[in-house]
Amino acid sequence: MGGDRGPAAVVAGIAKSAAKNPDIRFIVHGPSAELKPLITKRKIANICEIRDAAEVVRMDEKPSHVMRHGKKTSMWSAIESVRAGDADVCISCGNTGALMAVSMIRLRKVEGVNRPAIACLWPSRNPSGFNIMLDVGADIRADQDDLLQYALMGMSYARNGFGLKRPRVGLLNVGTEEHKGRAELKVASDMIAASAENNEFDYVGFVEGGDIPSDRVDVIVTDGFTGNVALKTAEGTASLISELLRAAFKYTPLSRIASLLAYPSLKRLSKRIDPRQVNGGVFLGLNGTVVKSHGSADATGVSAAIKLGFTLAQSGFSEKLAARVASVASSVQGDERPEEAGDDNKNAGNT
Repeated sequence: MGGDRGPAAVVAGIAKSAAKNPDIRFIVHGPSAELKPLITKRKIANICEIRDAAEVVRMDEKPSHVMRHGKKTSMWSAIESVRAGDADVCISCGNTGALMAVSMIRLRKVEGVNRPAIACLWPSRNPSGFNIMLDVGADIRADQDDLLQYALMGMSYARNGFGLKRPRVGLLNVGTEEHKGRAELKVASDMIAASAENNEFDYVGFVEGGDIPSDRVDVIVTDGFTGNVALKTAEGTASLISELLRAAFKYTPLSRIASLLAYPSLKRLSKRIDPRQVNGGVFLGLNGTVVKSHGSADATGVSAAIKLGFTLAQSGFSEKLAARVASVASSVQGDERPEEAGDDNKNAGNT
């Protein structure tokens, strides 16, 4: 209910997603009188359960206010459905700070995690088409222990979300030289390198901003301030490129003809750099899977977030991440690392 485009865009995204994957079922939270006509219009009432929630978390509300007064909101209701085991994933287009606060209080952090992180997908030259970057906004501060946990959570995400058996992890810095960067980055680099072999990933060392879309790395680790600035910069740059291309092809009659000839290639490029296609930041480090969709997401963006959540639910991602974090705590104490859960969980679930 709290997204910029309102519930109509979310319901349209549900319909778009259901057309591609008939195995998904939905619990939709919000005012029943408002949601029922939208769902009926899209002819998806048979796969949607409506849970009436009279109040909505606004984009400008402070997380602290939502924590005190938000128990009757659609956001709170959605998180509760995951906590109760009725849903496998919560997806929201609403207030990021409030969503993280409610998620942390109701779902609780995985034992051993200091600070949850938001992980996003970044278009890249890798065969998968994407890299993973975290944190992109959950917490602007991160010390060496947090960065190590981000590396391990990102590695688990890459393994279970993309099937990468041995992900490559890099630590974002102002240069690749060992002497560059803040003191905590250098300590974090040593800690990540020391944990790589036992946790079955490759640490490539420091990476720069230009490496974020490269095929040199699969997971980029950084603090929430730097990650969020990079993410918003990339989104703005992609939008600018699209606007400049449209203006260039409209400049002369000849350029308009050229645009017709180049249309198939331009369409592929547009899809490749379209932020909607990789919409959805995953909250890592919680006892439950929460996907934060962009607040301005349309049906295409919402559908992409649903697809991401469904993929993670099928893989049993939350349980594997918890096992991975626990393994690090054990290794620090000198214990042997427990085996990570298998990848054969293919059961569909509610989103």
